[in-house]
Amino acid sequence: MPELATIVFYVFSGVMLLSATRVVSVKNPVHAALFLVLTFFSAAGLWMLLQAEFLAIALVLVYVGAVMVLFLFVVMMLDINFEELRTQFRSHLPFGVLVGFAVLIEMGLVLGLSFSKKAGGTNAIATNGSNTKALGVELFTKYIYGVEIAGVLLLVAIVAAIALTLRDRRESRYQNPGDQVRVRAVDRFRVLKVASETPTPAQSPVEVASTEARK
Repeated sequence: MPELATIVFYVFSGVMLLSATRVVSVKNPVHAALFLVLTFFSAAGLWMLLQAEFLAIALVLVYVGAVMVLFLFVVMMLDINFEELRTQFRSHLPFGVLVGFAVLIEMGLVLGLSFSKKAGGTNAIATNGSNTKALGVELFTKYIYGVEIAGVLLLVAIVAAIALTLRDRRESRYQNPGDQVRVRAVDRFRVLKVASETPTPAQSPVEVASTEARK
C-alpha cells in the first residue's frame, strides 16, 4: 500500500506534466497562460512535499501572483491575430524541438551531477531551524557575491526601464499644464472676416427645366 505522500506526489506530477504539455499545444494564448498557472501551482505542491516551503511560497507569490497576472493582462489587451500565429507555428517547430532537446540534456547533466554528489556525501550547512533559514545562510555566506551582483543587475535594469519609458518621443502627444495656465484669449479665438455673397434669386421649376435644356 503506497503512502499518502507518494500518491500526492504522483498526482501533482501528472497534473504538472499534463498542464505543461497543454501550455505549448493549446491554440489560445489565454488558455496557455492559465495552464502555466496550474503548472506553477503543481510545482509549488511538489516543493511543499520536499519541505521547501520558501521556494513554494515564492513561486506562488512571484510567478502566479505577479508575472502571470501581467502576462494575462498583456495577452488580453493586445490585438493578436490567432490565425497568423497558427500558420507560423509549424515554421518555428524545428527550432523549438532543438531548444527543448538542449534543455533536456542540461537537466540530465545537472541531475546526474547532483546524484553523484549525494552518493559521495554532502557539505550542507547545518542550521537549527527551517529550510528558509538554511537557504538564507547559504545565500548570504557562500553565495553573497552572486546575490550582490544579481541585485546590481536588477537595479540597472529598473533604471534602464524607467529611462526608456520617460524619454521624449516625437510622435507622442502630451499636455503642458504651465502653458495651459498662461494661455490668453488671443491664443484661443481668432475672428475671421468673410466677404458676404449676393444671394441668387429663387427660380421657378419651369425656369430650372429650361436652363437644364439649354445645357
